Amino acid sequence: MSAAAALWLTVVGIGLYHGLNPAMGWPLAVANGMGEHRPRALFATLLPLGGGHLAAMAVALLPFAWLALYVEWARPIRLGAGALVLLFGVFLLVQRRHPRALARVPPSRLAWWSFLAATAHGAGMMLVPFMLKLCEETQEQGAHGALMAALARSSLVMALAVAAVHTLAMMTAGLAMAWLVYRYLGLRFLRSAWFNLDAAWALSMVAAGLAGVATAW
Repeated sequence: MSAAAALWLTVVGIGLYHGLNPAMGWPLAVANGMGEHRPRALFATLLPLGGGHLAAMAVALLPFAWLALYVEWARPIRLGAGALVLLFGVFLLVQRRHPRALARVPPSRLAWWSFLAATAHGAGMMLVPFMLKLCEETQEQGAHGALMAALARSSLVMALAVAAVHTLAMMTAGLAMAWLVYRYLGLRFLRSAWFNLDAAWALSMVAAGLAGVATAW
């Protein structure tokens, strides 16, 4: 398997992981479906959740994609990004409280809630080391002029592609989990088998940061 293929699989895997995490909103889809007593309401809820998540990924990735244009600073940028993700993961391990602002967003603004939830949890930051490595695949030392402009466009397109692929995987996993609970398991499952992924999420941030630092050398 090529390095690029492995990186894309990682992006998809992180998307599936985010989708299964209840903090990214699939319980809201279940609640909406059960509240209106129709599956269509469940599917309709996932669209704004996915849109907000996509926006959060793009906001996190695009600045780093732009910085990746500066080829001569590629290693420091990747080391800094990996360290930033690592430190944020450590912060989440120490500070487990969820932002109170999320509780004040009304259900009618699911896309906004999804954007804030993904941003507060550092979901987009988790992708930064892998996106930078994918951008590196398209760059050459000594590029300038028209080629630099082409590289800038390719890096930004890469960031958007990573955000889109990741969000599709996230929505697929979230939809599967929401449908499973809505159709077969019911709310009793959430009450009796609820699990807290805060620590696992923080550790995954630390792992992503370490991976970014390791691959930058």
